Amino acid sequence: MTLYGEKTPPADDRPTVEVTAVNWPTDRPEPSVGAGEQAVASRPRRFRLLIAGGVATTVLASVGAVAVWAYAGDVPRGTTVLGTELGGRSRTDAARELRAQLDRRAAELTAPIQVRVGERTAEINPAEVGLTVDVDATVAAAAAADAHAVDRLVGSREIQPVVSVDVPKLEAELKKLVGNQGRKMTMPAITFSGTTPKVRYPKPSLAVDAEHSAQVVKEGWLSGQPVTVPLVENHPATSAEELDRMVAELAKPAVAAPVKLTTERGSVNISPQVIAKGLRFKADKTGKLTPSVDVKQLRAALGNKLDAVEVAPKDAKMSISGGKPKVVDGRPGQQVDTSTLGRDLLAVLPRSEDRTVSADLKPVQPKLTAEKLAGLGIKEKVSSFTTNFTGGLSSPRSQNIVTIANDVKGTVVLPGETFSLNGHTGERGYAQGYRDAPVILDGKLVPGVGGGTSQFTTTLFNASYYAGLQDVEHKPHSYYFSRYPAVIESTIFWPNLDFKFRNNTEYGVLIDTSYTANSITVSMWSTKIWDSVKTEYGPRRNITSPRTVYLEPGPSCIPANGSQGFTQDAFRVIKKDGKVVKREKFTWTYDAEPRFICGREPS
Repeated sequence: MTLYGEKTPPADDRPTVEVTAVNWPTDRPEPSVGAGEQAVASRPRRFRLLIAGGVATTVLASVGAVAVWAYAGDVPRGTTVLGTELGGRSRTDAARELRAQLDRRAAELTAPIQVRVGERTAEINPAEVGLTVDVDATVAAAAAADAHAVDRLVGSREIQPVVSVDVPKLEAELKKLVGNQGRKMTMPAITFSGTTPKVRYPKPSLAVDAEHSAQVVKEGWLSGQPVTVPLVENHPATSAEELDRMVAELAKPAVAAPVKLTTERGSVNISPQVIAKGLRFKADKTGKLTPSVDVKQLRAALGNKLDAVEVAPKDAKMSISGGKPKVVDGRPGQQVDTSTLGRDLLAVLPRSEDRTVSADLKPVQPKLTAEKLAGLGIKEKVSSFTTNFTGGLSSPRSQNIVTIANDVKGTVVLPGETFSLNGHTGERGYAQGYRDAPVILDGKLVPGVGGGTSQFTTTLFNASYYAGLQDVEHKPHSYYFSRYPAVIESTIFWPNLDFKFRNNTEYGVLIDTSYTANSITVSMWSTKIWDSVKTEYGPRRNITSPRTVYLEPGPSCIPANGSQGFTQDAFRVIKKDGKVVKREKFTWTYDAEPRFICGREPS
């Protein structure tokens, strides 16, 4: 083909097109040309654009070819991990090759790492702290190349492996290495001694930082070089200056004067002493100190002062009338609404004047309503036990028995609840109506307030025992008294010795008491679930004889005839549907009670 009179060149002599010879069209006029140049100069712009386009296409085609070669497979060519070429491979093949490389370097990667913390150095086993190369994550990182970056088409790149470590295990190993070089954070604190604020100033901890240490150890593991883990100070969020400000602006003004609590039924003064017991400054794990009012502690510190504005709810009760249980309804009460009391009180404590807060009274339902009580299944007597005493009702000992019996009478023990005799009566002293009567103290009978309550305890224990209720805590007497059943009896002493049983049934249990001039009876009312509860005794063994002890005569000396000591087993046998379903063993060893004589020993 001839162009503008030019001859067609031979097939092996095709003209070479140079990019620099391409003239892009412009709006400027064409320059003058000679006759020999006219043919070329007069070529259409379209032809020149076609030439330029052909060159560009050639270049882009070349670049594209390189890109196709570079990105063959999932991982771009030239990509290495730990010196192993993964480029041009699928993810599966790359993962297989990387695992093979890790196997080849197994001895190196399982070797102990030398770690230094402060002045101490130790070796850490990589396997014990979970140091591993995450192969799948590493291959994913290798495959995530920038397909538009020309510099990725040539040359190579090294991808750092993705390393995993069990941070808690590593931290535990590093803490061993830290040893006494570190120190715990001293948390800021404000407490009260009476109404005087006491301050504990914060101090920073000195320890390893878990996340930073993990990164350092991971890098050192791959490089095979010793690792130095720094000790880092961590300061509490509340500084000493902020602590002083909190004392000056809140703690001291808080206890400088009382706060008046007003309600619709009157007012109560909250004294500085009570405020000090309710005001709390708590530090969280970062050492940030936050003030608050512990309303529960505040109520406890106020004691019965709130009785002036509150009305206690009254539980429904149950009594035995005409041989049947009868429900007596209770009543709701009114109590200070504490939902916003803490917040409101905290707001006025910094003030020197206008220290008044108001509170609403909210209705409070009794714990035990008539409806709930009626649904507890208390319908029949399930057990009863009686013990006898002498001296009539006029003796101090008998009066103590009557006092504690009246206190316990009518108590309802809910399903799953544990009854504590000490918890129910509280301290049994003169103020509660108890009198001096003989008690066992240091191995002998002496006058003591509340003597005789152990006989009631034994009677109550047996009533719960024969009701099949769960024994939680009891302690038999140190000496055997014939008025009690052996082994199945219990003493009590405030506050160290208690008697407890648990209502392990699905029904409520009502404790009823009654007495005569020479006996005390305790009965349990509920729903009967056992056919029978009986006691089988083993023979007495290890029998010991009493010794004679002479005591100084006087009002505090109480003579005793003495009794033998022995060990005996008692078995509680519980039957249902004619079969033994429980057989529980109780064992006790009685000391021989000395024969106490008030007088001088004969020479």
